[in-house]
Amino acid sequence: MSAEGDNSDPVEAFKKVVEKGSEAQREFTRQFSTIQQNAIQNFFSMVQNLTYFNAMFKTTVQSGGRISIPEAERQALNIEDGDLVQVIVIPIERRRKENKT
Repeated sequence: MSAEGDNSDPVEAFKKVVEKGSEAQREFTRQFSTIQQNAIQNFFSMVQNLTYFNAMFKTTVQSGGRISIPEAERQALNIEDGDLVQVIVIPIERRRKENKT
């Protein structure tokens, strides 16, 4: 009774809308999965770079706010006098001087 492409039949029109919605969901899921995979790969790459090219150690802040990089880390990273390095500071323990009155 209805020809191909004729939207006068409500059931056929509904089926087409459902099919288009399903296709849109599949496409969204595919794109979202790709984004997730890329984000995970970027995260692991960043973590690998952080652990491969860096050193982690504890040191005590000296007078004037100075800190020292241990010799083993300087040698491993080929750090020499005058080199520019980036430091991320995370306090782990605060020592308080006792007030003597």
